Amino acid sequence: MATISILEIVEDTTVDGPGFRTSVYSSGCPHHCPGCHNPQSWNIDNGHPVEIEEILKVILDDPFADVTFSGGDPMFQPHGFTELAKAIKQQSNKNIWCYTGFLFEELLKHPAQKALLEQIDVLVDGRFIEALKDEGLRFRGSSNQRIIDVKASLEKEETVVMDI
Repeated sequence: MATISILEIVEDTTVDGPGFRTSVYSSGCPHHCPGCHNPQSWNIDNGHPVEIEEILKVILDDPFADVTFSGGDPMFQPHGFTELAKAIKQQSNKNIWCYTGFLFEELLKHPAQKALLEQIDVLVDGRFIEALKDEGLRFRGSSNQRIIDVKASLEKEETVVMDI
């Protein structure tokens, strides 16, 4: 199996989506947003390669937690995260959220990123913009970021923003 370069896996977090979640924090991010809460994630070399099978085991060992891919930017490592997401979907009914600095519409233009989109349920897209920071927002850092229902968006061929 392939590996993904990650910083850490956080179990039973409640900040990266609704309910209890297992969050996989990837390393590598091309955006370098000023004010980013996780700048150590920008350099992929700050992470360590972990086999997808090992990450999957941690995720499946908690029957109650859903899954979040964060970072860094998981779309920076789309092949590994797609393989992980497919395995999660094949072996569980967990819902998968993904955070990215890219816009949904941009990701649709790139086959590797689109393949990952097809495996996730909710995408939080857009770069963090410090001037638009709003601590009152749920599950996002700045007001430009959107929470997107990926399945509905792909079906309707238009971006469907969720009201959370």
